[in-house]
Amino acid sequence: MKCPKCGCLEDKVIDSRATKEGAGVRRRRECLACGFRFTTAEEIIAVELKVVKRDGSRENFDREKVRHGVEMACNKRNIEQAKIDELINNVCLGIERDFDREVTSLEIGLRVMTALRELDQVAYVCFASVYRDFKDVNDFITEIKTLDKKDSLSPEEK
Repeated sequence: MKCPKCGCLEDKVIDSRATKEGAGVRRRRECLACGFRFTTAEEIIAVELKVVKRDGSRENFDREKVRHGVEMACNKRNIEQAKIDELINNVCLGIERDFDREVTSLEIGLRVMTALRELDQVAYVCFASVYRDFKDVNDFITEIKTLDKKDSLSPEEK
């Protein structure tokens, strides 16, 4: 590592610590030439996960788009922010774990809807109305009926 003060390439590591739940390493270093101490950070360079959209186009997976959709669905609902953050984190980590290079927008939407259904049924219906592009009130009624039907089933019937 090149010293930011003198440019020397010789240094020693004084301390190393894991960061971001083990996804990276923070190192404290000391230049062997001038004694200047500096910090470096290392993290895994992941292959960019691509989202295959309904029209066949591809774009980079973006956690913030997932966050935006979930937060819009949960808007004006009495849901703790920590639970929303946990849902987003679980969905995104699951996608990143289960897919190497590409994931469909359909899969992302289904995972978000499944998680929202367990968190808050109203937020689920709000998300589903945008995701499935409801055209009129009958689409809402149909979705709510299927929601009621699934909730009344025993675990074996679901």
